[in-house]
Amino acid sequence: MHPTDYYRLPWTLNDNVLSWLEPTKKCNIYCDGCYSTNEANSHKTLDQVRCDLDVFTRQRRVDSMSIAGGEPLVHPEIVEIVRMIRHEYGLKPVINTNGHAMTRPLLRELKAAGLHGLTFHVDSSQRRPGQPRRTNLELNDLRLEFARMVADEGGLSCSFNSTVFRDTMHEVPEMVRWAQKHIDIVHSMVFILFRTARTQEFDYYAGGTPVGMDALPYWDQEKNPTPLTTPELFSLIREHEPDFEAAAYLGGTKDPNSFKWTLVARVGEPEHVYGYVGPRFMELVQTGHHALAGRYLAYSHPDLLHHGRATLGLFSAVDKGMRKGLGNWLGAVARHPARALTKLHMQTFAFIQPIDHGADGEANMCDGCPDMTVHDGKLVWSCRLDELKRHGTLLHCVPKGAAA
Repeated sequence: MHPTDYYRLPWTLNDNVLSWLEPTKKCNIYCDGCYSTNEANSHKTLDQVRCDLDVFTRQRRVDSMSIAGGEPLVHPEIVEIVRMIRHEYGLKPVINTNGHAMTRPLLRELKAAGLHGLTFHVDSSQRRPGQPRRTNLELNDLRLEFARMVADEGGLSCSFNSTVFRDTMHEVPEMVRWAQKHIDIVHSMVFILFRTARTQEFDYYAGGTPVGMDALPYWDQEKNPTPLTTPELFSLIREHEPDFEAAAYLGGTKDPNSFKWTLVARVGEPEHVYGYVGPRFMELVQTGHHALAGRYLAYSHPDLLHHGRATLGLFSAVDKGMRKGLGNWLGAVARHPARALTKLHMQTFAFIQPIDHGADGEANMCDGCPDMTVHDGKLVWSCRLDELKRHGTLLHCVPKGAAA
């Protein structure tokens, strides 16, 4: 993978696709590697939530608002928060949830309040009450249960995310295949590469004071002795699906050639993928939406994702990936004419590579991070919020022995 092969996403800190609202830090399960600490009495009031939304709208133009945490469904006024985001601020509310507290009546209420979609975090690192630990592949039945619940309600986007550890990355290709099998109701999958403190290589400081990392959730290095990268994960997926290809990426603040956010989109049906979109398609979608709506696009409406054939035809003239996909589909129809009646769907993937450090210890963050949140009236990286809450400042690190 090389950055010049892909569209460099134009997102910036003040002109982006989404933002990250945390109405609570309380959570009802535990996930290994989560960068957020569970705080029992942390529900924000509606006025506090509104203050956070005011900060976002003053400082950041976005299309969607991710409602995260903690676990947002445990907030007693989650329905009103969704309604506020949609009707007072005119944004798409998308709930990031582990799904443990989701019920069909609650989902119906959330949709009536203006919910745009859900992203369910389901992976093998989780400890769900009353349930045994299972592998990512064994959890596909839970994912499917959530996807069918959302599909039955209708009109909502349905995504899944999963943290990838070095000892679980071998499961990712099969998860990609599972998503294809349910391409009609699973609209997106997100793979978040595990973040770990590099305590064997760096010393960490809060200002000029050395600090231990064992107080933060992501400090342990044992699960990830060497950092995972998106190109490494792509190489693994391509051993099973050689045509798997990205369209766009977001670089890093220190290393612009790093793949911090990488986007993939494909067109197909449960039995066959016909093609992967190219950089030109992604560029036209993002810049075209910005030109028409004044903001970059996040979370397409699910109805649009079910028009794969029209999308292939519309963009095949300008995008090489779509042109190849159209040719593959026409060839399939020529061999089996009944395929002409089969509905084609679009499905997306995102790969998120977390904070890493250069040899000098300088942090390499996502350049134009979509997941910015609010702390003390200021925009901050959501993945580093616990550093601020615990130490009052972002931590910095230096190579072992360099400070001496």
